Amino acid sequence: METPLKEVAQIVAGECIGDENFVVTGINSLDQAGPSEVSFFSDRRYSESLEITKAGALLVSEQNRLFKGPQVVIPGVELAYAKIAAFFAKSSTRYPGVSADAVISKNCRLGEDVSISPLVHVGEGSEIDDGATLFPGVVIDEGVKIGKRTILYPNVTVLRDCVIGNDVIVHAGTTIGSDGFGFVRDGSTSVKIPQVGIVQIDDHVEIGANNCIDRAAFGKTWIKEGVKTDNLVQIAHNVVIGEHSIIVALAGISGSSQLGRGVLIGGQVGVNDHTEIGDGAMVGPQSGVAKSIPAGAIVSGTPAVPHRERLKNTALIARLPRMSDRLRELEKKVQELEDRLSQGAG
Repeated sequence: METPLKEVAQIVAGECIGDENFVVTGINSLDQAGPSEVSFFSDRRYSESLEITKAGALLVSEQNRLFKGPQVVIPGVELAYAKIAAFFAKSSTRYPGVSADAVISKNCRLGEDVSISPLVHVGEGSEIDDGATLFPGVVIDEGVKIGKRTILYPNVTVLRDCVIGNDVIVHAGTTIGSDGFGFVRDGSTSVKIPQVGIVQIDDHVEIGANNCIDRAAFGKTWIKEGVKTDNLVQIAHNVVIGEHSIIVALAGISGSSQLGRGVLIGGQVGVNDHTEIGDGAMVGPQSGVAKSIPAGAIVSGTPAVPHRERLKNTALIARLPRMSDRLRELEKKVQELEDRLSQGAG
């Protein structure tokens, strides 16, 4: 793809400085960009890379004198990068229509311009809406609803009666609607509690690869609009995740927990069951959330505590060996003093 820089600037409503007719073929990092690619600069720590980059054009928040080529000035460089990268990105090829090698149950409803690849299974009573794309190996169980323009990448499984909204992306290997982990003890054995609810995923959600999203014991596990999850995320039964929240890789959200709007969960975080995390709260990586967190809080550690408190605790841990040596020294001096006092009294 070859695009004049002025058109690239129009994508992000930026101001072109220099040759606006410079032809751009893609976007890349400062150290890897070629002479026909645009790069981006937003962190002064990379000024040295800016001086030696081979990029032909640059996205900047303000004109930069170190770079001699044309520039697009835009306040939000990171957001501009995302939009331009999306413009140049190559999408996976859609299968044209419905493959004869797919298994489509008779009473399904298929919308217009759907793409159903070979080796897809669509179960009884399911609905695949306009423009949806199902890659090879996708399994749609009975009674499932898939929204408009939703993309299910290879080997995604959506089990019975689950509902996925419009413009959703589900990456390879994810399972939606597996049974929640519900058992009750009967002496030394475990008796399964039937999981009769569903999973509902609202519009504009993106689910990473190899996620497991369990159906509710009753009611629904609910992923609300705009949520983004990374790879290898576990979401248990009856969890509710608020709008535009982000969950990073290897996090696990236990049953019946509720996350508010705009929550950020770091990598390898574990959230206890029946826990509430308020709107806009942030949980640092490798934290263990044992109790509810108020809106806007920033916590980290195990058990998770306010982040500033955690930093102080971490600083104290580094001082513990010296403090221990000092304590022993003081104990020894106290003991010597007590011995002298005892001898004097005798």
